[in-house]
Amino acid sequence: MRPALEVAEIFRTAGPVWRSEQRGHLSAAQLKVMSAIEQCRSSSLGGHVLQCSSCGEPQISYNSCRNRHCPKCQGSAALRWLEDRQADLLPVPYYHVVFTLPAPIAAIAYTNKALVYGMLFDAAAETLQRIALDPRHLGARIGATLVLHTWGSALTHHPHVHGIVPSGGLAPDADRWVGCKPGFFLSVRVLSRLFRRRFLERLLAAHDAGALRFFGEYADLADPALFRQWLVPLRAVEWVVYAKRPFAGPKQVLEYLSRYTHRVAISNHRLLAYDERGVTFRWKDYRAKGTTRHKTMTLAAGEFMRRFLLHVLPRGLHRIRHYGLLANAGRKANLALARELLGVPAPEPQCRREAQPTSQPSTFICRHCGAPMIVIEVMPRPRHIRAPPLARAP
Repeated sequence: MRPALEVAEIFRTAGPVWRSEQRGHLSAAQLKVMSAIEQCRSSSLGGHVLQCSSCGEPQISYNSCRNRHCPKCQGSAALRWLEDRQADLLPVPYYHVVFTLPAPIAAIAYTNKALVYGMLFDAAAETLQRIALDPRHLGARIGATLVLHTWGSALTHHPHVHGIVPSGGLAPDADRWVGCKPGFFLSVRVLSRLFRRRFLERLLAAHDAGALRFFGEYADLADPALFRQWLVPLRAVEWVVYAKRPFAGPKQVLEYLSRYTHRVAISNHRLLAYDERGVTFRWKDYRAKGTTRHKTMTLAAGEFMRRFLLHVLPRGLHRIRHYGLLANAGRKANLALARELLGVPAPEPQCRREAQPTSQPSTFICRHCGAPMIVIEVMPRPRHIRAPPLARAP
């Protein structure tokens, strides 16, 4: 039986030639991601030899790259994050809200990732908090967890944030819990209008400060007058903001979050084939209805890798952020007060897996009999000889 197709296999096979063709067009961050994915769980990163404590079956386990863009390395990271978040859930319904940037802004966001993605986070968070605090809508201080995604189902550049928001918040004087109307969070029309205004104000301020960079067909937008003219139609169109129906309960919130928090541009299970035609994968066409939404697409290997690398995030950019009542600075106190006002006890502390004795090899289970496996040999990462850096010209 042929093993399942992985992004790593495509990178290892087609990556070296494609990289040489793209010399000078790939950033250091993109090259680093390619290298990490190609080496992930291979002898290049070292590993260890395991032996079953019951049947004696041996097994070699190679180390993972732990790169946040690697499709194989997100499962354990998502599990650890979800364990930490269980204590933050309140016994109230939760809503899923999505804020999306229009295509013209997405185009200039690619060359200004850290700046524009930060604006997207801040504008979405400010919009939620300002509208919720307005007595005409909710009149409460709310919290939100926002997760950045930069891709569409076909791997195109499509920046948007997913927000998970409790259906209510603390009254301004913090003496009571103010809940939303059943089945209704906040007006998406009002959210869309304020989000559009606040984001464009931030974008214009960044341009006036000379913080935006423009290349190629957008190079002329460096001119202040042309940039303001370019913004005019963006002020007139509706920006996509929508809120999904509330979750059934905290358990469903965690299950939903696990599908979003540590997702990468494409997971290995969506890959169908890699042959002389290129890479074939499943994608969802949201413009279609019913079963016709689910389609397949075939891209040349080079185009597939180019689209995948569109979504490499700048170093140090946090793609999961907490705001309002859930902001790190006051989250513990805010949640304790919210539970007191809701009349529910604090959750019992969870035992972290790191607290388990390291002598118990519970991480490795024999695939044949299910018994624990023990490490009998450690394979260090090979040391590669590196050339000295080129001397700079005086």
